[in-house]
Amino acid sequence: MQTITDLVEVLENRQTLDQAGLTRLLTTPKAEPLYQAADRVRKRTVGDEVHLRGLIEFSNYCRRNCLYCGLRAGNSRLHRYRMTPAEIVATARFAVGLGMKTIVLQSGEDSSYTVSELCAIVQTIKKMGVAVTLSIGERSRSTYAALKEAGADRFLLRIETTNEQLYARMHPGMSYQNRVQCLYTLKELGYETGTGSLVGLPGQTPAMLAADLVFFKELDADMIGLGPFIPSPGTPLAQAAGGAVDLVLKMMALTRLLMPEINMPATTALGVKDPAGYQKGLSCGANVVMPNMGERDYKRLYAPYPGKEGWASNAETQLAKIKAVLQQMGRTVSPGYGFRVRGG
Repeated sequence: MQTITDLVEVLENRQTLDQAGLTRLLTTPKAEPLYQAADRVRKRTVGDEVHLRGLIEFSNYCRRNCLYCGLRAGNSRLHRYRMTPAEIVATARFAVGLGMKTIVLQSGEDSSYTVSELCAIVQTIKKMGVAVTLSIGERSRSTYAALKEAGADRFLLRIETTNEQLYARMHPGMSYQNRVQCLYTLKELGYETGTGSLVGLPGQTPAMLAADLVFFKELDADMIGLGPFIPSPGTPLAQAAGGAVDLVLKMMALTRLLMPEINMPATTALGVKDPAGYQKGLSCGANVVMPNMGERDYKRLYAPYPGKEGWASNAETQLAKIKAVLQQMGRTVSPGYGFRVRGG
């Protein structure tokens, strides 16, 4: 049987490994060789630059009832908000003034904004000379096409889990097949397409997570977001155990080794779960950080999981902290737009 070192070497040199091998690496208690390999590959392929992407969480309304998410429609404890188009544009302008080269517009699945309103927002922000990423859930092909035509560059739609039974249990009233179809539609329309997993969901196994990695590779995703499950009040999983940071780091390292050229954030959830979460993520393959550009009150109310409000400092303070972390790690802020560079 191959050793852990052998498996890491195969993955680093060939960018491929079967599901059984990936599962073994996810369960190894000695993950340091895996982390070191991911860091080497990250440095070799995407370099030491870190892309800062200004996040604007513009609505916490959601029509879905995902069991794990504090934004779920059934959470009556949450005070809801929607930013106006003018507020969204003003926040984007503020973020651009702070040096952001990408604006990420994220919300729950809120159908109150018309397609024409969303297109107008995208068009206005594009005129500021930045890339635009959308994270607004499942939409029709025609809506995705209209937003692409308006200038949207990227779209993030996390699969959360590729195990169909677990997906059905976690997402009542939703279709796994439709989620997958949306991802392939986004690819066909020319978006840089992002997906990812929620690590530590109740009932999730290492083999399921390994299958997620295989799916990312098959999709040829351009961006992967991985974060720990953090139980949220007002949800059916409020009393469940949360996801482990080390398992998230293993998933990140394996993702970087399987897909060397992708962009991958050190997520806020990782920072909430571990005070050194950003540093650890950036040491295990991440090359993106998404500072939150929104108003303090909105940041506090956009609560898919608890603890995030502790990150609701003003944008300038948050940015200064991130830059200090990068400087300590010998990493630099990228001056570019952060598109995936194939073969680089």
